[in-house]
Amino acid sequence: MTGTLINGELHDQELRELAERAGRELEDASAQDILTWAAQTFGPRFCVTSSMEDAVVAHLASRVLPGVDVVFLDTGYHFPETLGTRDAVDAVMDVNVITITPRQSVAEQDAEYGAKLHDRDPDLCCALRKVKPLEDGLRAYAAWATGLRRDESPTRANTPVVGWDARRRKVKVSPIARWTQDDVDAYVVEHGVLTNPLLMDGYASVGCAPCTRRVLEGEDARAGRWAGRGKTECGLHG
Repeated sequence: MTGTLINGELHDQELRELAERAGRELEDASAQDILTWAAQTFGPRFCVTSSMEDAVVAHLASRVLPGVDVVFLDTGYHFPETLGTRDAVDAVMDVNVITITPRQSVAEQDAEYGAKLHDRDPDLCCALRKVKPLEDGLRAYAAWATGLRRDESPTRANTPVVGWDARRRKVKVSPIARWTQDDVDAYVVEHGVLTNPLLMDGYASVGCAPCTRRVLEGEDARAGRWAGRGKTECGLHG
């Protein structure tokens, strides 16, 4: 790794500068090259996060860093198909799936905040069951990869291929940021990559079951998330 190590870590400023420079230099690079840079730079302190909507980024990363950690956040509200996809990925791919969970079970959260918090205050529910657990789960890593794409929604249109996650003080890698859905579909077919069965059942984006619906014709991929609310992101990405 380039830079001055302090207790095994680069200074935040150095990491931020590293991320911003890589974002510029790798803007036109292939997803494989972006992940190769991340693997060579961070080694075991690099991981992939996956919602198990598909395993494209996990598959890409496994080709340059076999046995790469794939962090999956089990919110307690996932569709059975999502958990099945996680188990299949763990069984057939050269990755190390790590499942992290919120501090409270759904029942414990219901006891403290009342039932169906996701209906009354989805932002708080996401903070408790997604944002905080991921922050805890990423502590051992200096960099993490996501499957964010610019074409998914207006809020993701400026996603850098490598950027600085100021809140978590980590390098954030989005190797398929420039890909389209057609690119994803082609990669899935070419490599036989596992995908969530719900994608074949009208769901364009798969999140927690209570807050996800099928999309209608002409809607963008994120329209099925928190439908009817002014919410399009869970808070993991900004």
